[in-house]
Amino acid sequence: MTGNPLLTAALDAVERGWHVFPLLPRSKRPALHSSTNCPRTGACTTGHQGWEQRATLDPDTVRRTWSHGPYGIGLATGPSGLVVIDLDTPKPGATVPPEWEDQRVTDGYDVLAVLCERNRRPFPSDTYTVATPNGGHHLYFTAPAGIALRNTAGGAGSGLGWLIDTRAGGGYVVAAGSNVADRRYDVVLDTDPAPLPDWIARLLTPSPRPAAPIFRPARRTTGTRPAYVDAALRNETANVANATEGARNWTLTRAARALGRFVASGKLSRAEVENALKGAAEQAGLTVREADATITNALDWSIAHNPAGDAA
Repeated sequence: MTGNPLLTAALDAVERGWHVFPLLPRSKRPALHSSTNCPRTGACTTGHQGWEQRATLDPDTVRRTWSHGPYGIGLATGPSGLVVIDLDTPKPGATVPPEWEDQRVTDGYDVLAVLCERNRRPFPSDTYTVATPNGGHHLYFTAPAGIALRNTAGGAGSGLGWLIDTRAGGGYVVAAGSNVADRRYDVVLDTDPAPLPDWIARLLTPSPRPAAPIFRPARRTTGTRPAYVDAALRNETANVANATEGARNWTLTRAARALGRFVASGKLSRAEVENALKGAAEQAGLTVREADATITNALDWSIAHNPAGDAA
């Protein structure tokens, strides 16, 4: 294995109990198909499986994969029970946000140091740490029990602040040993990840959201279209609204493709289908951006493959 350092690094991650998946060589992008072009070859027999579901702890799978090509190593933080704090450096020409100007910060490391001072806590440096190619650092922590932390970006939402991202449930990081644009991610402190400090967990915990109303697509009260068309619209939108995390994108794609037949035949308007599916997707927890792209692509595909008059 000395002649295949990426394989060695991937096996080292698995030995620590971290779930890995391949990245495109010298890239941060997963080397796996997306929900919109799932070939249904057997890997996704029960619905599209994304990188988080296909991340593995199986050494034999890792050996087969990384013996096939020089893939980078993606590390799925949620299944691995990790929270990774990404301390970044500013892009060229970036300006310091007003709320940080008087703190004399220059990078994410400084911002975290300010947060530590404000909360009267020591800097959490005694944990597994990886240096990133742009001069930043990834601090690895074990995720707290009983708190479902998600990804954050900068100071938005429950984020920690400028130039600090976090990866937890639903996220991944590029693991040590990988190369991106021919620059390596290297371990700089090889120790076990420390528990995420309680005060950081509190800052990252999103405020409770009011319960979302049960999504019910509007019933059609006028017109002469067949009852089965209305039933299809209700059933497909209900499937999307009730989809669980990990199956939401594929369920939305499948629903849009099914309803696209009726758009092609003129039994449903595209606007009605889009509005119904967007509401259901929001109920399921997808962002507007995710839902719009998936619905548009799936409807375009369905309409192209179902010329007018083909839908029963």
